[in-house]
Amino acid sequence: MQTNHPFRLVPFPGSTGTSGISISGSVARTAGNLAIRFDVAGNLDDIDIAPPADVPERRDHLWEATCLEMFLGFPASEGYLEFNFSPARHWNAYRFDGYRNGMRRETLLRDLPVSTERTSDRFSLSLEAGISGLLPNSRPIPAGITAVIRKRDGTTTYWALTHTGPEPDFHRRDSFALRLPGHEGV
Repeated sequence: MQTNHPFRLVPFPGSTGTSGISISGSVARTAGNLAIRFDVAGNLDDIDIAPPADVPERRDHLWEATCLEMFLGFPASEGYLEFNFSPARHWNAYRFDGYRNGMRRETLLRDLPVSTERTSDRFSLSLEAGISGLLPNSRPIPAGITAVIRKRDGTTTYWALTHTGPEPDFHRRDSFALRLPGHEGV
């Protein structure tokens, strides 16, 4: 059974240029699968949102532009996964051994089918993917949901479930504020 966990992201304290924007969504984990949806709402004319690519690709450095992200921690370990999703539907997934340590592409994932929708005041990005073999099914996992929003004027704002440090830092394990339940079976 799939249980959706709603979320709402908040900008890093003291950020400017965040009024009129909200970021929310939901994430769900079932045995072997993960689904996430982001909704960016408000005055989208000020945000640099790349149009969908004809052929989405796995790309590095997506966080240098508008990028929606998810972090999943390994139970009983300092290791974690980082997923990056571009409005252009490009994607990447990285594995870390510990805090910002041992970064490498997650090779068990060959494709992440990102879907996007856009209206005048809402941009949505969603994904449903198999994650069998990446995380133990039966154990709960900590999750962090984040966003980098690049404005057309060149400023960048950082959004997360919570900000636990003196600077925006999505890799801090204490900011993985959601707990996705484990599942028996597959």
